[in-house]
Amino acid sequence: MSDSAGMDGLRVEACEKCADLVESRSRIVNGVGPDDADIVFVGEGPGANEDEQGEPFVGRSGDVLDDALDTHGLRRSDVRITNCVRCRPPENRDPSNEELANCRPYLDAELEAIAPDVVVALGKVPAQHLLERSVAVTNEAGTIETIDVGETRLDVLICVHPAATLYDRSQESTFENTIEKAATIVGAEGGQSSLGDF
Repeated sequence: MSDSAGMDGLRVEACEKCADLVESRSRIVNGVGPDDADIVFVGEGPGANEDEQGEPFVGRSGDVLDDALDTHGLRRSDVRITNCVRCRPPENRDPSNEELANCRPYLDAELEAIAPDVVVALGKVPAQHLLERSVAVTNEAGTIETIDVGETRLDVLICVHPAATLYDRSQESTFENTIEKAATIVGAEGGQSSLGDF
């Protein structure tokens, strides 16, 4: 595996590749969840909450994701959640292409080691980064594309970012349908209906 030195198993313990990110982070935020998970969710990078707590998707977006997982028969502890970059960009800006490239060997090493049934790209940045092309997330949400990471072939499912549902209610069904598709791929048992039984 090229250039993934600094990793201890799936954890990055030390990295100084990106001066801005080293300056703005309080810690490296590694992926969480089983190292043999059937689903890996990939976000963009840590925000303030994630940087503070040391875990991806722990703010409002994390609540949206957790609720969707629960609805479709999954628990956070069943899946792996990671990011394209492991350090918080200043002012929560998008990671630069150089920063994404610097962190890519860590992400590739993680995905190759886990070899999940499906990788869910949460938003435009992760989708474009993994697929190495321009992605119209709203239009392409729910579609699957196959990529090769080292010797491992992976299915990438494009998904709108959980935060999109907070700012645009019309994205809720798109997000939910994509999470449902991921759950179906791994054979999760439908989850609980929030409407109860009538």
